[in-house]
Amino acid sequence: MYYINCFFIYSCIGFLFETLLAVITHQKFNSGILYGPITPVYGIGVILIITISHYFFMNLHLPRWRETVIVFFILVAVLTLLEWLGGVLIEKIFGIVFWDYSQLPFHIGHYISLEISFLWGFLSIFLIYIVKPWIDPFIQNIPSFITILIILIFIVDCGFSFFHLKGVF
Repeated sequence: MYYINCFFIYSCIGFLFETLLAVITHQKFNSGILYGPITPVYGIGVILIITISHYFFMNLHLPRWRETVIVFFILVAVLTLLEWLGGVLIEKIFGIVFWDYSQLPFHIGHYISLEISFLWGFLSIFLIYIVKPWIDPFIQNIPSFITILIILIFIVDCGFSFFHLKGVF
């Protein structure tokens, strides 16, 4: 249940992060394809961050700063791939482009930018050392029935969002 709860909590935090960023920068944009306050790519990303960092921190046996540098670059690559894959899938399935980095100097297509990739790396390290230790006690105390209820709401949201974007209703 821990990873499921992480998925939902960090998907909501990602939604709030993007919403706050939009307010600060006065930009209009959508934070994903769902109606609810969940942006699944953030939940998936955080699960990858937690899993990858845990694996390398437990197995490298190097000074922690070296492990952190290695994890940083691995997460930059993995999260960049995730962002690209998410953008391509949303565009292919729904015909929507949610973000476009082509205005940035070091972009590759409109889904990848070196500047944003390194931002994901820094945010990953911030998450590992600052956010996760603070939020983990809350995540570990979420009752199972709440998780099941959230899963059901998420499934309904996915269904409505999918059929709406496909023009069914």
